[in-house]
Amino acid sequence: MNIIQAHQNDFDSIWPIFHEVVSAGETYAYKHDTTKDEARSLWLEAAQKTFIAVEDGVVLGSYYLKPNQPGPASHVSNCGYMVSSKARGKGVAKAMCEHAQETAKYLGYKAMQYNFVVSTNTVAVKLWEKMGYDIVGRLPNAYHHKTKGYVDALVMYKWFEDS
Repeated sequence: MNIIQAHQNDFDSIWPIFHEVVSAGETYAYKHDTTKDEARSLWLEAAQKTFIAVEDGVVLGSYYLKPNQPGPASHVSNCGYMVSSKARGKGVAKAMCEHAQETAKYLGYKAMQYNFVVSTNTVAVKLWEKMGYDIVGRLPNAYHHKTKGYVDALVMYKWFEDS
């Protein structure tokens, strides 16, 4: 698997993954009916950088990297990750997280924060904890899960040790 920077012409390969994840209504606070143009703006244009994980010419997942906040808080990065259902359980999210951390450090970020990890997304929560992220906040009933109703969202944070 290779992780490479995505460009505008790569969005057609990202869109099916984005649509699958968002329409499921289980992990992202985007409208379930987000259009392709809205998704392109959110995933590619609002990000500092967007990457794709590719194997044998097939996009398995994607992530974006950007400052979490502007100005005096811009040393903290933020990422969002999406993996195709066909590629889950194969280490794609872990590889993208490792890549994101290295890229963030290279770009001068001192930390990474995930602002809104849906608490019922236990696979992601466990992975992020394994990758060194701490749960630093809990937002009670902040996410309306498509099938489970109102569930908590977590704020997760990692300071880069060598920063």
